[in-house]
Amino acid sequence: MTPFFELSPPVRSAFAFWALALCLFCIFSAALAAVKKRYRFTAFALILSVPVYFAWQVIFDLSLSVRSGAASAVSRDLGGTAWIWWAVIFAALTALSLLLLGYNIRYDKTFITPGAIKLFLDKIPCGVCCWRDNGRVLFSNVCMNRLCVALTGSPLLNGKHFGDAVADGIFDVDGKVWRFSFRDFVTGGETLHELIASDVTAEYAKTQALEKDKAELSRLNGELKEYTLSIDDTVRHQEILQAKVNIHDEMNRLMLSTTAAEGDDTAGLDRIFSLWEKNALLLCMEAGDTADEKAAEGVEALAAALKIRLVWCCPVPDALTDKQKSLFYTAAKEAVINAVKHASAKEINISFDDTDNSILCHFTNGGDVQSRDVCFTGGLLNLSRLAAKQGASVTAEAGEKFTLTLTYKK
Repeated sequence: MTPFFELSPPVRSAFAFWALALCLFCIFSAALAAVKKRYRFTAFALILSVPVYFAWQVIFDLSLSVRSGAASAVSRDLGGTAWIWWAVIFAALTALSLLLLGYNIRYDKTFITPGAIKLFLDKIPCGVCCWRDNGRVLFSNVCMNRLCVALTGSPLLNGKHFGDAVADGIFDVDGKVWRFSFRDFVTGGETLHELIASDVTAEYAKTQALEKDKAELSRLNGELKEYTLSIDDTVRHQEILQAKVNIHDEMNRLMLSTTAAEGDDTAGLDRIFSLWEKNALLLCMEAGDTADEKAAEGVEALAAALKIRLVWCCPVPDALTDKQKSLFYTAAKEAVINAVKHASAKEINISFDDTDNSILCHFTNGGDVQSRDVCFTGGLLNLSRLAAKQGASVTAEAGEKFTLTLTYKK
């Protein structure tokens, strides 16, 4: 059988090219396995490249010996081997190289590798970034890089700086709303920082719509409450109006009856004059004091009955609504009762403080006041509940004097 060194130069060149291709192929397989962190296969590929490279060097040495007439002893011994064995060895090396490459490709498709993770994270619709304490970015996907450029104007080079820039906020980027959230986790004994950017455009739009609906519902609810509260006044005024109409008709009848009455009928005239007096009183019921004046007179009447003097330091603020004034007079009555009942006081000072944020109504009395914590029971508890329904608050302090404070927020 023909020795290898007696083959024609083109055939030996073909074997040399085959050896060189196998050598490069093994190096590629080693690099591919290293990227996938399969270091055992990296070592196997490098070991496989050693005989291939050695065979290539032998062929190269034999080619040079044709011109110089000298070759190394190893090259001469291997060159004297039948060419078929060279072909078998090269075929075996080629089969092993292809098997190794096929396994690397199959492993990439069937196992989770860093490349597969990078490919997946680049395709998800949210931004992901991970960095160390010093800001060195370990990983960031395409979406997060794009958001960093849009928000800061520079590429994502330092995760700590970019995290401080977004700081758990919501940002509008290219017509989409993004929410950034942070998370710290420990891996391998090291604390890493993770930043996630989520597309919340749809949720944000729904939230905005919900806020508008809530505001509209609150407005309608307020109008409904005002309408409900006004029903009683409307009914009362309607009843009074109807009463005035009836009185007017009654007076017309009385006028006609008076005109037609006979002068010598004393009993009839007395009866007519009595009806005149009753109808006149009914007609003048609504022409008297206002509701506030009646409430103030009620407080004064209660104070007079309990023999305690009210000192008004200033008039009731006009900024208070009718409901707030009604609650104020209720608090005044409760203050009068408590001053007499618990302190045997003879005088109550009523004052007001009008600040930028609230209106404070103070009821201060002396007498037998004990310095202690005031427990809200009975009338004070009911008063605080009524105040809470209007968004107001009630506080009490017992020191040298007892002060009950009703606070309205503006």
